[in-house]
Order: sequence, then structure tokens, then C-alpha cells
Amino acid sequence: MVPLPFPPHFSSSQQMLWLYSALSGIFMCRIVYELTGFISLRCFKGYAKLSDAQKVEWSNRGFSTFHALVVASASLYLLLFSDLFDKDSQDVLIVHRNSTVSNCVLGISIGYFVADLAMILWQFPALGGLEYVARILLFIFFFSHMVIHFDEVKQIFPLGFYSLLTVPPILGVMNVFWFWKIVKGLIKTISKSRHRE
Repeated sequence: MVPLPFPPHFSSSQQMLWLYSALSGIFMCRIVYELTGFISLRCFKGYAKLSDAQKVEWSNRGFSTFHALVVASASLYLLLFSDLFDKDSQDVLIVHRNSTVSNCVLGISIGYFVADLAMILWQFPALGGLEYVARILLFIFFFSHMVIHFDEVKQIFPLGFYSLLTVPPILGVMNVFWFWKIVKGLIKTISKSRHRE
């Protein structure tokens, strides 16, 4: 059996938590995708008038929004209610702290990105062009590289340091562009459905 690409400092229980969380994230996306279509059909008159491609895009945005709400809620919990970021809660730097909840949410996010990439590739180019594929592939590449080479990242050299400073903002700009296109498409879809009524 081929070993999974986890960092060497991860215990087998942490590896299983990530794996199960990622699978849960994929399963969550599928359920929310189906529920979005089901609920939209019953709650929004214009949904039934959408083309199949528009319904796929709408449902895809549904699980994307749900994932964002889950991650934001978990982040607020970790920041405000857990002791993970308390000054004296652990004897390590804040950036090295983790918990079962944070690892689980990270795994769910990985599952979300895998499901989103699969949907984008399956429906290509209906759910977005190459910028969508590039955004997710860049995230997967940079994240896996950081995790796999964590020991090396701790001893970072200047080019790596500056890459860490520049790559996240670039990905952030790509995300802002992505969300702008989502909002623009949502407004366009709602406007068209209202004009048809």
C-alpha cells in the first residue's frame, strides 16, 4: 500500500482524522449540493425556470457558501471560545498550535476543495474557466507543499520567506475575483428570473 503524503510528525490518529474529515467534507458538499436544488425548487419561483447549467452553478454556489459558513463558524469558535489561542494554554508558538476541531475543519476544507475541483472539471467550463481550476490547484499545491515540508519551512530561506509573503495575497486576490464573479452571477441569475416572471 502506498503511504499517504502526511508530514512525518503526524501520528496515525491525526492522519486518520484528516482522511475522515476530508471524506466528510466531500460528502457534505454532495448533500448540500442536493439540498440546495431541493430547497431552491420549493422556495424560489425562478429556480424552476433556470437552465440545467444555471441550476448546477446555483447548487455549486450553495455548497461553496455552506463551506464558508462552516469554516467561519469554526474559526470564530476557535478564536473566541476555545482556549487554543490563550496565552498560556500550550507551550508552543501560536502558529504551531492545533486541536482536534482545527484539524477536523482543515480536513473538511480539503474535502471541499477536492469536491469543488471535481465539479469544476466535470462541468468545465460551465462553472468557471481556467482561473477557477488554477485557483484550486494552486491552493492544493501550496498547502500540500507547506505541510509535507513543514520541517524545512521552519528553517526558511529568504526566497521562501518572500514567497510566503507574496503567494497568499495573490491567492487572496484570486479569491476576491472568484467571489466577485459569484456575486455578479448571482445577481444576473436573480435579475433574469425576476424579469421572466
